Amino acid sequence: MRVIALEASGDTYTCNAYLVLGTWSGLEDVNTLVDVGRDPAVLAGLEEAPTGVGKTRVEQVVLTHGHYDHCSLLPTIIELYRPSVLAYSQGVDGVSGLVADGEEVRLGDRRFTVLHTPGHTEDSICLYCKEEGVLFSGDMPLVINAVGGSYKRRFVSALERICALNVRAIYFGHGQPLYEDCNRRLRHSLKNVQRSVELTPAAGVRPARAGQSK
Repeated sequence: MRVIALEASGDTYTCNAYLVLGTWSGLEDVNTLVDVGRDPAVLAGLEEAPTGVGKTRVEQVVLTHGHYDHCSLLPTIIELYRPSVLAYSQGVDGVSGLVADGEEVRLGDRRFTVLHTPGHTEDSICLYCKEEGVLFSGDMPLVINAVGGSYKRRFVSALERICALNVRAIYFGHGQPLYEDCNRRLRHSLKNVQRSVELTPAAGVRPARAGQSK
């Protein structure tokens, strides 16, 4: 499996868009975009990517959730490549299929498990490959460095579930990927979240920020 972070211009607020390819670009591999963002600059990277002879450059799109910074470029991607578009909900125009919690989806040459992770949004998902230890996290807050704030039980359960996995690389929706000490960082985040819940059991929900929390 190869993961290519498509380069944006820096002039447009957008998310990270990741192109997932098979190791050898086999015909059975599924060239997949995890989120598309909203910056047309990523199209140049798609055209230059080694996606395989005779293969469509983008055969599939998986949206981690429906926020505009993750899906605004979708109409252009659909027009250029005619991919299937998967998401947890039908809230975005162009979605052609829905995925369910626990379902397996092929990205590149690997199988990823869909994890429903409500917290940032109700339709948020993460994608996890057990074989590679790779996690695409979208905007699910996973690096939480301080106690404080309020968290819904469903978010805590989702974080507990992720902490039970063996994660060796995290590709965030925003910011740089994490390749070191992933499991330790995740457990530290869970400890801070659990402590926050203990301190404010009756508090309301403060919207969680994506990626990292200071």
